[in-house]
Amino acid sequence: MKGLVVKNTGSWYTVRTDDGQLLDCKVKGNFRIKGIRSTNPVAVGDRVTLFSPSTGGGQEGGCWIVDIDDRRNYIIRKSINLSKQSHILAANVDQALLVVTVSHPLTSTTFIDRFLASAEAYRVPVILVFNKTDLLGDDERRYQELMVNLYSGIGYKCLQVSATTGAGLDNLSPLLEGNITLLSGNSGVGKSTLINRLVPGTNLRTAELSDTHNMGQHTTTFSEMIPLPSRSTTVPSYLIDTPGIKGFGTFDMEREELTSYFREIFHYSQNCRFSDCTHTHEPGCAVLKAVEDHLIAQSRYQSYLSMLEDKDEGKYREAF
Repeated sequence: MKGLVVKNTGSWYTVRTDDGQLLDCKVKGNFRIKGIRSTNPVAVGDRVTLFSPSTGGGQEGGCWIVDIDDRRNYIIRKSINLSKQSHILAANVDQALLVVTVSHPLTSTTFIDRFLASAEAYRVPVILVFNKTDLLGDDERRYQELMVNLYSGIGYKCLQVSATTGAGLDNLSPLLEGNITLLSGNSGVGKSTLINRLVPGTNLRTAELSDTHNMGQHTTTFSEMIPLPSRSTTVPSYLIDTPGIKGFGTFDMEREELTSYFREIFHYSQNCRFSDCTHTHEPGCAVLKAVEDHLIAQSRYQSYLSMLEDKDEGKYREAF
């Protein structure tokens, strides 16, 4: 029996079978994905094979995930507490929406850049959604425009929206049509409010920011695939809601590969004197020259350096 994993609560997986059943399943024995040291060997979006000794396939005899189909892609980050293991956010996605805010709370550029680099590594297109435009003062609005200009200049699609008022969502909805879209971002950026707006009747719980630190509080505690209202009857649309994340530790990236995950750094690196240039100190480095000439943003270059340090430290970096 085959199916699609649509929900992961940590110990149980909800699978929609090809004949339309929703079954709560566990992973059989010591099942692990070859080559991936992960805290969650099965992720939302996976196509899996099930085994159930009960004739109806339900809970009476138990339902087990015994195999997983090859993934076409996935988004992965380093586990917070287990530096040598990863956590898979979702598998087999068409794109990712990274919801960010320049205030209430502030999403750091380091977090954004780490997510973008990881998505580049696993071939997942990303759309940046700048939320809470209704709360911005003049200075914050100017800063957001600078951020939009930065990332759109690199080649990432950027949208400015308010999930609370609905402003800008007319530009977002068509981009979700016919796609499986991962929704991610820091806690408190308004992911649940955005889903409630996009999928009427969902009624996900939302929470106010912490007064003490102006930081978000977790309202989503598990990953789930949510069907979207669709104008197409042939190709369904889904959002994969994930818990808010504080930091984004990168996983399984080699130093020599990292350059290619920063689009503008890769562009200028073609002109470096040395083919193995790390863009940190070498003579004739075109990347350092581009940073000096403000052709590469200092924030992006610092994010690149912080990811190089990950390999040196061999641990998860939380302070961003």
